[in-house]
Amino acid sequence: MIGAVIAMDSEAEALLSQMEIENLMTVHGKPVYSGRAFGKDVLLCVCGVGKVNAAVGTCAVLEKGADVVLNFGVAGGLDSRTQLTEVYLIEKAVQYDFDITQLEGGEIGTLDGETENFLPLYTPAALDYPRRALGTGDRFNDSPADHDLLIRLGAHIRDMEGAAIAQVCKYAGVPLVSVKAISDIYGAGSTTLQFENNLARANLNLKAFMQEIIGALE
Repeated sequence: MIGAVIAMDSEAEALLSQMEIENLMTVHGKPVYSGRAFGKDVLLCVCGVGKVNAAVGTCAVLEKGADVVLNFGVAGGLDSRTQLTEVYLIEKAVQYDFDITQLEGGEIGTLDGETENFLPLYTPAALDYPRRALGTGDRFNDSPADHDLLIRLGAHIRDMEGAAIAQVCKYAGVPLVSVKAISDIYGAGSTTLQFENNLARANLNLKAFMQEIIGALE
């Protein structure tokens, strides 16, 4: 069963609007829709924004039987390798605001017990989208310091949920697929205004690809 973990209602509509919804339940305080989409059983949790909400939402769909997790939504582009409203497949993700280097050394984002800061994601061969690296943190801003750090780490896209979902899926031994549409790009003006202006278009692009995305999940 596919367990989709989505931050916002506006993003979730890309799939919910194409689902046959059979039930709505509350799990760990989060709404979880169950039903079918494109011939497959789907659970969809609208988890809320941020890493803790994302982790709770992931636990919710796993608890209800998901054996593959899907995260999709809008995200910010960091460099010229991203284009507004375009759709990208995430191949690895890092929590750029996790830092215990003073205690354990290593690179920023390296979780306790890990040797690498980026966690790999499942990238189905059937999804022939450009692949990019994701940086996740509990911040939405235009900070040059954050941008410089993300670029140094090797991220092309940033969001507030993906790498936290990857961490939970790694611990659970469940594959995670993440697909992001770009709503704003650093250096092209206020990310807040770009986000507001491009959110609807980015979500429409995700909706157009949803049948293909769901079809690639086993």
